[in-house]
Amino acid sequence: MDYVWYLFRFDGRINRARCWLAGLIILCWMFFLAGVMLGAARLLGATMPETVNFGPNLIFNILDPTAWRSLSSTNVTALFIQTVGTPLFLWVYLATSVKRLHDRNKSGWWIVAFFAMPCLVSQFGERVGDWLGEWGAMLLGLNAFVFSVWGFIEMYYRKGTKGSNRFGADPLAPPDTRPGWEQQDEIEMVPHKAGPPPVWRVKPGYE
Repeated sequence: MDYVWYLFRFDGRINRARCWLAGLIILCWMFFLAGVMLGAARLLGATMPETVNFGPNLIFNILDPTAWRSLSSTNVTALFIQTVGTPLFLWVYLATSVKRLHDRNKSGWWIVAFFAMPCLVSQFGERVGDWLGEWGAMLLGLNAFVFSVWGFIEMYYRKGTKGSNRFGADPLAPPDTRPGWEQQDEIEMVPHKAGPPPVWRVKPGYE
């Protein structure tokens, strides 16, 4: 399997099993990268953090001024690990999720409703009530919850479309083991034979 395409590219399709496997790979990478960087920080004498977090909320902190103001109290080692790891894990998650949506014959832009909107509501949820009022915040939170559950079921539980669709071939289709078409075997060129022209004969009585 081409792991560069599988984990980092957005074209094509993957089935449910590979989507679940991508989640397991991301989880293992989190532990491995955190362990390596914490070991390097200990060797260099850096201050060790109490906890190290990875998650999409760290990406959406960029849009949140309140989160920026709280960075001064964050451990530098933990901040460095999160800065390196979170974009990598988010890229792999988005690449595999988009390919899974393609398997469902859906545009990759559905990831905005299934992932981005719930994360934004989670990031700004405590302040949405001040902007939209109690009922507006409740309605927005309900929509985010519905879309997140729908997206989870869509990507991790539902079967892909059978056969090829607009995004590529069926990942569960059996491989084509038929021999390829060989031009030399299928086309036989018959050489032209040179010879005298045909003799035209006139029927008796028509001379």
